Formats: sequence, structure tokens, C-alpha cells
Amino acid sequence: MISFDGFIPDGILPIYLQIILFIKRGLIAGTVTNGDELPSRRVLSALLGVNPNTVQKAFALLEEQGLIISRTGAKSVISVTEELIGRIKEELLLTDIKNITAALKQMGLTREEAARLIEENWD
Repeated sequence: MISFDGFIPDGILPIYLQIILFIKRGLIAGTVTNGDELPSRRVLSALLGVNPNTVQKAFALLEEQGLIISRTGAKSVISVTEELIGRIKEELLLTDIKNITAALKQMGLTREEAARLIEENWD
């Protein structure tokens, strides 16, 4: 069963997107693996303190993206291939890089200044 103990709402993204991102990052980190069961929608909504429709929306999108299989009356289960995990990793990394790059540009940093900051904080 996937644990959502480490789930911390960021107050920026809608919760349903944060649930999806939490699962995707777990897949990349290896803390979520193929065959893992998700809590029921009702249990997860109570655990996170959100409307059950919010969890339903996240699960529906996860299913559309091919990350989970849901069956009526049964738990939803992670169903991914290594290839899909690789695509998710690339997608998330590119999104993060684009967001960081946009923020650095907005703050007026040059490419050289940004590279220096990244280098200084790499370790």
C-alpha cells in the first residue's frame, strides 16, 4: 500500500495534481513500484483532508495516463513499465528545468550567473 505520510500540500498546485505528482515522483524514486496498491478514494480523501471528488479526479487522470488500473469494488493498483517510468522522469525533469530557468530569467540573471549558482549548489 502506498503511504502518503510524506505528502505535504504546497498551496500552489491543485491537490489532485499534487497527488499525481507525488505518485510520479515516488515512481522515479522507487518508493512507489509496479503492483503497489493505492488507498481507497474515501480513505485517501480522509487522510489528506480533501473532498473525495478531488481524489477521484486524480485517480481518473492517473488511469488515463496509464499509471494505475482501477476496478469496481477493488483497490486501484500501480501498473507501469520501466519505459513509462523513464518517460515520466524526463517529463518531470524538463518541467522543473523550464520552471527554474523561467524564474532565473525573470530575476534578471544571466546564463553565466545561473550556471554559477547551480554549480555552487550542486553538492
